[in-house]
Amino acid sequence: MKNKNLFQKIAIASLIGAILLISAVPATFSQSAMPTPRQEKLLNGLKVLMWSDSTSDKVTVKIRIHSGSAFDPQGKEGVMQLLADNLFPNQASRDFFAEDLGGGLDIVTNYDYIQINASSKPEGFLTMLETLATAVSNTSIDKETTLKLRNALLAKLKIKESDPAYVADQAVAKRLLGTFPYGRPQMGSTASVQKIDFADLIDAKQRFLTADNATIAISGNFDKVLGFKAVRRYFGGWLKADKRVPATFRQPDDPDTKLLRIEMPDIQKSYSRSATNAPARNDKEYYSMLVFVSIRHELRCRDAGKYQANFLRGLYISSDDRNIGELPTNSGPCPIGLIRKGDGSIMYPEISQDDFERAKSRIIGPIQGQVSSSAGLADIWLDVDTYRLISSDDEIRKASAVALSDVKSLAKKIYKSTTVNIVLSAP
Repeated sequence: MKNKNLFQKIAIASLIGAILLISAVPATFSQSAMPTPRQEKLLNGLKVLMWSDSTSDKVTVKIRIHSGSAFDPQGKEGVMQLLADNLFPNQASRDFFAEDLGGGLDIVTNYDYIQINASSKPEGFLTMLETLATAVSNTSIDKETTLKLRNALLAKLKIKESDPAYVADQAVAKRLLGTFPYGRPQMGSTASVQKIDFADLIDAKQRFLTADNATIAISGNFDKVLGFKAVRRYFGGWLKADKRVPATFRQPDDPDTKLLRIEMPDIQKSYSRSATNAPARNDKEYYSMLVFVSIRHELRCRDAGKYQANFLRGLYISSDDRNIGELPTNSGPCPIGLIRKGDGSIMYPEISQDDFERAKSRIIGPIQGQVSSSAGLADIWLDVDTYRLISSDDEIRKASAVALSDVKSLAKKIYKSTTVNIVLSAP
């Protein structure tokens, strides 16, 4: 009897401890103080963010242009990708950052922005800033370089367009969104890129590659006073735009929801895709959607699912490359779609507390990693500018505040939303 009572006490104490631990993690995370950067703005409109860390062995500079492939002219998709490629158009300029400055260079392009990520040793900081400033403020665009870059992009697209999974992803996005920017290929297609010439890049440069459409974030081992002086000197001559181009586009028409079958020769499998609209990046349900996708694809089904959260709207694509024919309805623990009961009513897949807690930890973990480093913090602050969010602190608060009820409510919206389906298979 004594052993039984002792066991009960231990079990109760363990349960209470587990509950307190679970509830404490998000609270501690949401209340943790994040380092605040020094914020400045140049006369040309360039916003400057600076975090200094004397213990770092590098200096990192991130320059984000707050316009991406969503602004590609219709029929000439790929313009913004080529503009990004033109900033450092040859391998020698990239090798300079690694070999001479002891750092690296990477350029990221998506629908919403172009971002340059550069780093150097502390002694190469000023040289790095001058090099970056020349690239963005005095970009040289000519016929010969444009032709080389266009041919290189066409070679990449030829490989992508031979990949049935890529073709299926593009087809279902187009089926759902039509000519709306997120329904068009971010890098362009072989047909659209062939129409682009250097005049298109010059036009894009004048409209979007401007100081008042950019934010520069500097972190690492550097002196902030010297750093700001250098930014004013090197980036002060960067021109601002005559007028800003708003991110407003005609909304897509209602999609055709009939199953679309596409034939592609010489493939061995059938590629099924299902797509629906999802929360935008600045939507209050953004973090609930991240948790839902983690539950659906990482914990339950362990299959492919993609959530693309953009500025104007989001896109959710689920994939099944194993089954032939239409998407199946599965009543097991991994439902592909809705479960229809015998009386014709709909039963939504249940999300358990365990599902929720495991998925939320998967979402909060990477955010904690970002917060713990100045370079990671820079991306959060840059997102605030690009997506017109309230603040970096508010983003942390919203991520921590997501509840199981929020995810369940969102899941019902997703399953009720208009869905398009495509199947790509051999003839």
